Amino acid sequence: MEDSELVIRSGAVADLPAILEFWVEAAEGTDRRDDPNKVVALIERDPEALLIAEIGGRMVGTLIAGWDGWRAHLYRLAVAVEFRRRGIGGALIEAAEERFSGFAAFRVDAMVLHDNELAHHAWQAAGYRRQAQWGRWVKPLV
Repeated sequence: MEDSELVIRSGAVADLPAILEFWVEAAEGTDRRDDPNKVVALIERDPEALLIAEIGGRMVGTLIAGWDGWRAHLYRLAVAVEFRRRGIGGALIEAAEERFSGFAAFRVDAMVLHDNELAHHAWQAAGYRRQAQWGRWVKPLV
């Protein structure tokens, strides 16, 4: 892949059907219950948070780069199966880090499934390390 072929842009509400379809195909380990309204709310609240990688107009990757005013969070890194190991994930991570630099963020955390070994390699290649001292605690809201 040549750098000139890859375009990274912010997602828009018009991208919603393609994003949801892409996540079903490319985002392993998701709960597959993505609520379209919540993706719209993300885009409306922070129009630059959802990064989309494209080659020739085709969506080949996504990453949500959320900034809550205090911390920088990365999640939903997904790359189309046939485009993996071509630097797309790294390019998305780099774009997110540039975004966070504009907010003067000093650290970024990434949500990565423990069992997603393929993703571990991508994050390690980008300089991220698992923090053994932290765990994620969750509570479903009804």
